[in-house]
Amino acid sequence: MLVCMRCGKTLDRNDIGFHKKMINRGAQQFCCIDCLCTHFGLTRARAEEMIAQFRQSGCTLFDEER
Repeated sequence: MLVCMRCGKTLDRNDIGFHKKMINRGAQQFCCIDCLCTHFGLTRARAEEMIAQFRQSGCTLFDEER
């Protein structure tokens, strides 16, 4: 089970995918979406919009839309 390297939250595929998309595709340690939002000055809503756009463009780093 992977956890955020900043806050310790358990990560899901979307957390890992967002980290890979925004930081480094080859990363082995990850931050959760909330910590990445803080780092980049994004709102959670904006991050969710970005993830939806990535999915629509065919990116396979994220879970299917629920």
